[in-house]
Amino acid sequence: MEYRERYQSWLDDPYFDEATKAELRAITDENEIEDRFYQDLEFGTAGLRGKIGAGTNRMNNYTVSLATQGLAQTIINHGEKAMKKGVAIAYDVRQYSDKFAEIAARVLAGNGIKVYLFDDIRPTPMLSYTVRRLGTISGIVVTASHNPKEYNGYKVYWEEGSQILDDIADEILNEIDSIEHFRDIKVMELDEAKSKGLIEIIGGAIDDEYNDKLLNMAINDDIDKSVKIVFTPLNGTGNIPVRRVLKDRGFTDITVVPEQENPDWTFATVGYPNPEDTKAFKYARNLGLKVKADVLLATDPDCDRVAIGVLNDNGDYTYLNGNQTGALLIYYILSQRFEKGTLPENPAIVKSIVTGDLGKAIAKKFGVTTFETLTGFKHICAMANEWDITEAFSFIFGYEESIGYVYQDLVRDKDAVVSSMMIAEMAGFYKKQGLSLLNVLEKIYEEFGYYSEKQISIVLEGVEGQQRIKRMMDDIRHMPVESIGEMMLQKTVDYLSDETDAGRSNVLKYYMDDGSWYAIRPSGTEPKIKLYIYSKGKSEKDAKDKVELIEKVVRHRMESVE
Repeated sequence: MEYRERYQSWLDDPYFDEATKAELRAITDENEIEDRFYQDLEFGTAGLRGKIGAGTNRMNNYTVSLATQGLAQTIINHGEKAMKKGVAIAYDVRQYSDKFAEIAARVLAGNGIKVYLFDDIRPTPMLSYTVRRLGTISGIVVTASHNPKEYNGYKVYWEEGSQILDDIADEILNEIDSIEHFRDIKVMELDEAKSKGLIEIIGGAIDDEYNDKLLNMAINDDIDKSVKIVFTPLNGTGNIPVRRVLKDRGFTDITVVPEQENPDWTFATVGYPNPEDTKAFKYARNLGLKVKADVLLATDPDCDRVAIGVLNDNGDYTYLNGNQTGALLIYYILSQRFEKGTLPENPAIVKSIVTGDLGKAIAKKFGVTTFETLTGFKHICAMANEWDITEAFSFIFGYEESIGYVYQDLVRDKDAVVSSMMIAEMAGFYKKQGLSLLNVLEKIYEEFGYYSEKQISIVLEGVEGQQRIKRMMDDIRHMPVESIGEMMLQKTVDYLSDETDAGRSNVLKYYMDDGSWYAIRPSGTEPKIKLYIYSKGKSEKDAKDKVELIEKVVRHRMESVE
């Protein structure tokens, strides 16, 4: 069916509500109609993510209910025990997140599946914790993470508490494809579902347990708890849990950015609520300069990612990227646990294939093995799930360059609440020694070598954008850049076709003969293609110069593809 036929069918079909039809009739741009209906909003291993609005290629009650019916049938296929174990559902601050969570709960209940629905907004890692704590078969969190305000999303978890992998995603997708019409979706009214015990509202008790277990993960208590921290949750879900754990941990000088303290789905003060982007620190920086904070801390809207700024010698803030913060956390955690003799047997950390190698070098010093996986915490935590069964290794830490970290096994996803607690502890530990986190990072570079990195995203929206991204990947896949300055191409890894331990994905990685590398991949959740650059140099300047040169050459090559 062509996009125009789909569009007209939504207008003509009495199943769709009048508000949806009015929104569609108001569209005057033909390209907008095409974008809304040229495809179904894709359900992948990241679940759903897209712009909010009417249409098959948008996040709305209909597409959410369709995905949930597919999940429900998948659970039914796994048997009555799976249905009784049920599904936990959490949601963030975004527009319609609560409505989408409710419609998902009602569809599951309509299919006879038990639901545990949170009473208010929660961080994504709390959904992972809840799946593990309640022993549910699955979990859903309604969030678009750090995407712009126009977006929302829907992530599915399985019983280990980590996001679904291809096997379950394929089952769900097959069930979605078998649904002929939205009217075939089973939906129960909320009050009826509650009265039948199919939907149970959950709240404070889970929060208390989660917080208590976080506190038990602390390594050192002999630290400077007066370390000055300015915190911004960027109007997201991190405000209450991060402040609570820091307060309970004993930190006495936490200042919250007032304009970004409370939930706001418009993200009026920040626009693009991604703490990877240093522009998101504007309000935190101004407040930090005013109170002379040692550290700025920013969590993204669903509080699974965290970024930091550190007061430098010039009286301003240096913003650390995910590789740098990850290296600091690995160095702190491993060195302290090594010193205390609390490292487990066969300890291991896990990173993605586009994350830098400094953490790996640090881990090696302390006798800790590093494993690499495809991008995404679903892959990182899949290794921890496997080790739960095989006991081959003990999972300590997982991280990605995109400011996602998880410590220990309380949750099986990136967790900005535990990461914020560990960053604060780390800052307090070194401050007591008269060191800032920048001082410690410099010491790490002096010991392990100077590393530099950069990530570039080229945004290409719509049908034509997706096609151009494919052409870019095809072009460089078949004709790689052979030399960049004095750096010569030494090795190519195509994760789509080459046999690797990491698995298969549309990622290209190019290793140069000096130890530098770069990788290219399309985003799985956003209309962009990403370039990851990583270098190792004899000095900070040498490492940074290499990054700039690689960026110049490779980006020019990518953008020359029409």
